[in-house]
Amino acid sequence: MDEGKFHPIASNSGEKLGAIAMPANVIRDADGSSRVILSEPTGCTAEVLLHGGQIVSWKNERREELLFMTNKALWKAGKVIKGGISICFPQCTNFGSPEQPGFVRNRLWSVDNSPSPLAPANSRSTVDLLFKSTDDDLKTWPHRFELRLRISVTAGKLTVIPRVRNIDSKPFSFTFALCSYLSVSDISEVRVEGLETLDYFDNLLQRERYTEQADAITFEGEVERVYLSTPPKIAVIDHEKKRTYVLRKDGMPDAVLWNPWDKKAKAMPDFGDEDYKISLCIDSASVETPIVLKPCEEWKGRQELTGVSSSYCSGQLDPRKVLQGYQY
Repeated sequence: MDEGKFHPIASNSGEKLGAIAMPANVIRDADGSSRVILSEPTGCTAEVLLHGGQIVSWKNERREELLFMTNKALWKAGKVIKGGISICFPQCTNFGSPEQPGFVRNRLWSVDNSPSPLAPANSRSTVDLLFKSTDDDLKTWPHRFELRLRISVTAGKLTVIPRVRNIDSKPFSFTFALCSYLSVSDISEVRVEGLETLDYFDNLLQRERYTEQADAITFEGEVERVYLSTPPKIAVIDHEKKRTYVLRKDGMPDAVLWNPWDKKAKAMPDFGDEDYKISLCIDSASVETPIVLKPCEEWKGRQELTGVSSSYCSGQLDPRKVLQGYQY
């Protein structure tokens, strides 16, 4: 199935494609919460909470943590943790009306053992999660839906495939984002390549529309921008760590950049005063134009994160090679 396209779902055709997969490695923590541990042969791992379907860890083969998680996270039921990769649905980045734009992040998900229409996967390195809206959820958003999430870790790569299915009797529209907090050495030494010359909404300036003039995005203060009609590959270059994150996405045409900087960081009780220096939130998103699904239709997106070395023999970084050197 092509990402970003809408497909009618037959009643039960292919529902058992994923049924032969072994149960996921689910760990129950002391506080009663549950998480799924994924691992693959080279040593890369990921951890996913069933609460909110949130990815809270992604480590490479050298056991280096690639996602940022604040040390001041409020690990309480009903609280969204700042960090990792979380889902924003059905409205996000102040686009839309619900007061709780990402209410699925505050719900308990289940492991989906029949992830139709996706093929079976290696159970050690992949988990399929499912969230079905309830009658109580209709009070927050008056539409019935199923939201599925496939999370896979392979050598050097973390893949997230979200799918939204309309199980209501009428069409609905939504916006969507995968909010990914990357671990960086120093935000002042980070640059983002691939968003040059694009239009963006600046949420710090009354959501006015601007055109990016810089050759690359660098950070000297608070940033909250929604870049529009972005390319399928974006690079986040961390000069100090000599590491580049390559984000590939499909079905989510926009990208959001967020860093609170010092004043806002100090004002947030669940975010460390210095956390802004070592994190950057970049979202794969579809926010400018809402996605519309008719009954029985399904939308599918895809995000791949890869952490690669950005040091060349010359000691110089050529981000264009990073962006152009990876293909789907």
